[in-house]
This record gives sequence, C-alpha cells and structure tokens, in this order.
Amino acid sequence: MSIVPLFITALGVRLVSLFVSLRNERQLKKAGAVEYGKVNSMILTLSHIAFYLLCLWEGVQNHRYVNQLSLFGAGLFCFSMLMLYLVIRTLGDVWTIKLIIANNHPVNKSALFRYIRHPNYFLNVIPELVSIAMICQAWTVLMIGLPLYLIPLGIRIYQEETIMKRYVKGF
Repeated sequence: MSIVPLFITALGVRLVSLFVSLRNERQLKKAGAVEYGKVNSMILTLSHIAFYLLCLWEGVQNHRYVNQLSLFGAGLFCFSMLMLYLVIRTLGDVWTIKLIIANNHPVNKSALFRYIRHPNYFLNVIPELVSIAMICQAWTVLMIGLPLYLIPLGIRIYQEETIMKRYVKGF
C-alpha cells in the first residue's frame, strides 16, 4: 500500500489542531492579547509545512510503501497527537501555534507542565516530525530537515521563556 493515504490521514488530523489554534488566536486578540515573535512563528510554520511536503516528496520519489517502519511511525504520530490533545486540553483557550500572551495570562501548573518543560514541543512537535519522516521513510529529510527545524524551535522556546518571565506573573 502507498504511504500517501497514511500521510493524508496524518495531515488531516494535524489540520484540526490548526483550526483550534486559529479560533483561540481570534478570541485572544479580540480580548487584547499580544502576539510576540511573529517572524519566528512564520518561519516555524513554513518549516513545518516544508518538512511535511519534503517527507511526502522523498517518500513518493523513492517509491516507498507502508511497511513496519511506517506503521511504527503511525503509532508515534498517534502518541504525538495524544500529547497535543493533552496540551490543548490543559491550556484551553490560550493554546495557539503562535506566541500570544493574554491579559492576565494564566500559568499552568498541572503535572504535565510541572514535570516537562514545553511539552508541546518535546512531546508533540518533535515526535510528530520524526513520525512523518518514518511514515514516508524520508531519511534525508529527517537527517537534514529536523536539525534545521530545531533552530527556529530553539528560538521559539527562548522567546517564550523570555516573554513569560517578563509579562506573566508566577512564571
């Protein structure tokens, strides 16, 4: 079986979270929240899209079919989406893919955030990208693209830490 249906399913699941983010972003900005790190957010978004598309391209170009690695990747993708669901559920209306700080932004002190700094990045985003590469068996994209992706992700984490310390009480 081709990797394309599995890839499209994963992409569709991920797009659902984009709609949640857009809804939350509109509500936050309407209530006066401020967005920070706009350029880096755009770079991260474009990097995420490029990673997905390049994985698909590499997999199709190399005539990859679903195998045990693809199925393991699908399982890892399910794990990453479960983690994303937990992060979204825990953060509620303040979760977005952008760095948006609300007025009186709440500090989440749940177990997920107490024990894992930035669970959205370390339990969702990175495993998600690895899983997409595994589904498509896109080893070149994984070896080159993931380290490149980690640059704007590291910048995002630094920006998030800096902004939260500056503007959010109790962080």
